[in-house]
Amino acid sequence: MNSSMDLSERTAAASSAIGIRPAYFVQQTNGSFRPTTSAAASWSEGVLSGQAIAGLAASTLERKYGAVGYLPARLTLDLLKPARAVPTTTQARLIRHGHRMRTAECDIIQDDWIVARATLLQYRQSHTSVDEQWESVMSVIASDRIDNHAMHLDDDGTGWSPMGLQHKNTGRKRAYYGGLDAVAGLPVTPFVRSAVVAEAAANLVTNLGADGIGYVNGDLTVALTRLPRGVFIGVQADTNFSENGVSVGSATLFDDDGAFGSSMVTAMANPAVRTDINGRG
Repeated sequence: MNSSMDLSERTAAASSAIGIRPAYFVQQTNGSFRPTTSAAASWSEGVLSGQAIAGLAASTLERKYGAVGYLPARLTLDLLKPARAVPTTTQARLIRHGHRMRTAECDIIQDDWIVARATLLQYRQSHTSVDEQWESVMSVIASDRIDNHAMHLDDDGTGWSPMGLQHKNTGRKRAYYGGLDAVAGLPVTPFVRSAVVAEAAANLVTNLGADGIGYVNGDLTVALTRLPRGVFIGVQADTNFSENGVSVGSATLFDDDGAFGSSMVTAMANPAVRTDINGRG
């Protein structure tokens, strides 16, 4: 890693010493965010993971434009170019504030380049009743693992175990994860946790096969009907379609109380650099 990451390690270590949980970024006095080693991607040296970027974008949007009585119903994240382990800034703006919905955007910037852009759509919550309608049903037994720093996988009902080489198969995948804080000193909120876990797991559960993950996702969409309850979030693969080097995957988000949302990723074939899942998480 470069010298900026080394400095982040020292900052993160100091934060840990005073009782702050592990996080992907540490905010500096000038307002920029310095990535910690927890933000590093597993597939390339000196590059940040998508979950770190998703967490930073979600945290920024929620802190600046989250509103009481509004549900963060959809977060869309476009990963425009690989984010590097360098000081990072954010620029957020409110696009529309209406009576029933709010829309805001956030740019993730490195060296004057926009490396990612996120859009947050919020709906005003109400107690309006609607007629009975079709509802998808799923029954998944969540992992009893309590370490939220390690991701666990289940392959077509084979049972939960820490992510590793044993999950390189063609079975339908489910992940269970708690994620890290986006920014040191800012405890992760249910919304930010949803974004972090969905980015960490959606491409994984939909594109992990017998030879690892051969696709790198360029975006993420998270849609919620409610906020997750508890520390852990499950992600279950629902669909996966791929042709001509392009993959589209969708997944259901669930917690101990059941399903509460969905996520979707589009991805590009990357056979030369397959993600090593051994110990990832």
